Amino acid sequence: MWAIIVVLVVSFLSNVSPFVGASYTLLATLYLTLLGATPLNFIVIVIVSAVGATLAKVVIYFGALGFKEVLVKNKNVRLIGRYSSTEAFYLVLFVTSLLPVFPFDDFIYIGAGATSASLGIMSTVSLSAKVVKSTVEIALEFTILRDLSKLFGLHQVELTILLTAVFVCIGILVYKLDWEAIYGRLKGGKRPTGPSPAPVEAG
Repeated sequence: MWAIIVVLVVSFLSNVSPFVGASYTLLATLYLTLLGATPLNFIVIVIVSAVGATLAKVVIYFGALGFKEVLVKNKNVRLIGRYSSTEAFYLVLFVTSLLPVFPFDDFIYIGAGATSASLGIMSTVSLSAKVVKSTVEIALEFTILRDLSKLFGLHQVELTILLTAVFVCIGILVYKLDWEAIYGRLKGGKRPTGPSPAPVEAG
């Protein structure tokens, strides 16, 4: 029970900042190693870590909602808001929730919170994605961390801290990017613009 609580808290804290990325699966893998890699322990760690990660996204959403007036001035937030009611938005959320290293889903929750997108649907999509993500990543990381610790002579805790620091730096760099300009180039070299002004009638 204590292990479940620790994994839940660690997964939550690792995801509650938009600059942490996928480190929660590394920490969950570490606890799986300490508990013993049995099928039951693996399933429990996967589900608990996914729930903790999803709860953190909910906190990010409400945090952004509280700073709505400030955040809506950001062009990336406005870009997310324009598409937050479309099916493509939830597909993008699912995919970004699966991505390792890059915390794009955190930024989507910031934009969605600032623009009041549907939290219920977002949470369901995120939980589904996080279960898939935890299943794949924890299985891979369990093997990789074990091999790397032997190769470099480092403890798995040291490797976890090092990789977490790398993810934090990547998250900060991603936030600094101009998403609107990149999106404009992908759409044909034009930056998205606001609604056209109403025509002025003659006479």
